[in-house]
Amino acid sequence: MLRVIVIGGGAAGFFAAINAAEINPDAEIIIVEKSNKLLSKVLVSGGGRCNVTHACFENSLLVKNYPRGEKELRGAFNRFTTEDTIAWFKQHGVTLKTEDDGRMFPITDNSETIANCLLQTAHDLNIKIKISVSVKEITIQADKTFSLKTDTEYNPKCDKLIIASGGNPKNENYNWLSKVGHSIVSPVPSLFTFNIPTNDITKLMGISVPHAKIKVANTKLETEGPLLITHWGLSGPAILKASAWGARILHDMNYDFTVLVNWLPAYKEEGLRDLLTEQKNNNPSKNVGGNSSLDLPKRLWEFFLDKAAILETNRWADINKKQINTLVNILLNDAYQVKGKTTFKEEFVTCGGISLKEVDFGTMQSKLVPNLYFAGEVLDIDGVTGGFNFQNAWTTGWIAANGVGQN
Repeated sequence: MLRVIVIGGGAAGFFAAINAAEINPDAEIIIVEKSNKLLSKVLVSGGGRCNVTHACFENSLLVKNYPRGEKELRGAFNRFTTEDTIAWFKQHGVTLKTEDDGRMFPITDNSETIANCLLQTAHDLNIKIKISVSVKEITIQADKTFSLKTDTEYNPKCDKLIIASGGNPKNENYNWLSKVGHSIVSPVPSLFTFNIPTNDITKLMGISVPHAKIKVANTKLETEGPLLITHWGLSGPAILKASAWGARILHDMNYDFTVLVNWLPAYKEEGLRDLLTEQKNNNPSKNVGGNSSLDLPKRLWEFFLDKAAILETNRWADINKKQINTLVNILLNDAYQVKGKTTFKEEFVTCGGISLKEVDFGTMQSKLVPNLYFAGEVLDIDGVTGGFNFQNAWTTGWIAANGVGQN
C-alpha cells in the first residue's frame, strides 16, 4: 500500500492530504503536525472569518500579488485556479462570497466553516492525523523512500513525502530541510505594520482613509490603498503591501526609515492649492476646523491643521498663502519616521524558505530528491494581504497531491 506523509497541519497540508486521498483512495495518508493545533492560521485569518481567496480570475493579474513566486505561480495557477478553489469548496459544502474589495469569505463569515470542512473531509477519507509530533530529521532510503525521526516515539516511514510545514522567521528552523540538500532562502518578515513611536498621530487610532499612497524615502517602494492609523503607527492594505514588496529592503534598513504619506492621491499639488484657495475665498468668515471640502475624517483634518500651525478657530480669511502651501505639502507629502514593525503573530507571513529553483512546479516535486514534494509557505513564496497566501496554499497543495498520484 502506498503511504504518503504530509508534514504540516495547516491549509496547504490539509489540502494536499485530502486531494492525495481522493486521487489515491487505497493509499494511507498521514498528516503530522508539530503543534497541538490544526489549521490555526485558517481559524484566525480575516479576523476570524477566513479570507479563503481573492476574486481575481485573470492569472496574469493574480500573480502580480506575489512579491516572491510570480513567475513560478503563473503556470501553477493555470492548473488550479481561483475558480477551482471556489468550485472545490462548493463541492465540499461551502459557498464563498465576494466583498467589494475582492476578498472572498465563506457566506457564514466564520473561519470555522472552512476548518470544519477540511477536518470533516479528512475524517471521511480516513486520513490519519498526528499532533504534537515534530519531525527532526528525514532520512532518504536506498529505495528512495523516507524514514522520519521525530521528538516522540512515533518515527514513521513513507513512500512519498509532502512538506507543508509553513513559513518560519528563523533560519535554524529550516535546518532539517537543508540536511536533505535543499537551499534555504533566508527568511525575513513580510506583512507587518509600521511603528511610529511617540508620534501624535497615534492618538487618532482607529481612523482610516479609503485611499492613500505611500512611499518609503530613498527607495522605489510605492504602494496605495486603504490606510489605518493604529495605537502604534500605520497599518491597512497600503502599509501591508509595502511591507510585503519591501520585505528585504526594510529588513536591511533595520526597520528604521521615513515613510511619506499622500493622504489625497486624487489631487495634484496645484489642484489642491487651488481648491484650498477657493475654500478661503468662498468661506472667509467660517472657521477652518469645521469647514473643509476635502474627504477626510474631521479629527484627521484637525490634526493636519495643528501640524501646519493653523488654529481650528482661525477663519479662512486669516489663512495666508504660506500656510496653505504648508497644508498642501502635509496632505500630499506627509513624512513620518518609522522605527520598528509589528507583526501579526497569528497570521505572520515570511519572505524566504525553500528555493524555488529546486522545485518542479508542474508536480511540486523536489528537483533534488525524488518522491519529496513541497506546498504552501515553506516555499519562498508570499503574497500580499487579501487571500493570496491561501490561494498559493490551495494551488500548490493540489499540484503536490496530483504529483504524488502520478508517480
